[in-house]
Amino acid sequence: MLAGVGILAALVQHLGSAAFLEGVRRIDPGTLLAALGIGLLTTVFSAWRWCLVARGLGLRLPLGPAVADYYRALFLNAALPGGVLGDVHRAVRHGRSAGDLGRGVRAVILERTAGQLVLLVAGAAVLVLRPSPVLAPVAHLLASPAVALSAAAAVPVALA
Repeated sequence: MLAGVGILAALVQHLGSAAFLEGVRRIDPGTLLAALGIGLLTTVFSAWRWCLVARGLGLRLPLGPAVADYYRALFLNAALPGGVLGDVHRAVRHGRSAGDLGRGVRAVILERTAGQLVLLVAGAAVLVLRPSPVLAPVAHLLASPAVALSAAAAVPVALA
């Protein structure tokens, strides 16, 4: 975290703070509230997904503590190098509290994998469905028979 603060301090010293302050001034309260609301909803739904996965593995995980642990993990992922140490902490903490470290770790891994798959599918859908002259070659490639066959072959592998 100190390295991040140091980088920001160096940027402010070198470039000044006018651009940053102007950017903050342009954020209206409605946009800020919408961003906070979207962040809250995505975190609660992610914690809920974790609860469902944990329950599927036979572990008890109430939604309230799951949301708190998820927020802690998001902070640690952002503040620590690697971007996954918060999830490691969440997995170990839940596994130890449930009395089964292995299933606690599996619950977090499966939950994160499910989240990444949803993000991948949503991102691909946006790329294919939104018209863009820059992305037209990518959309053409994604619509090719070779990609369709590869995706069809990958589905059973992913399900297995």
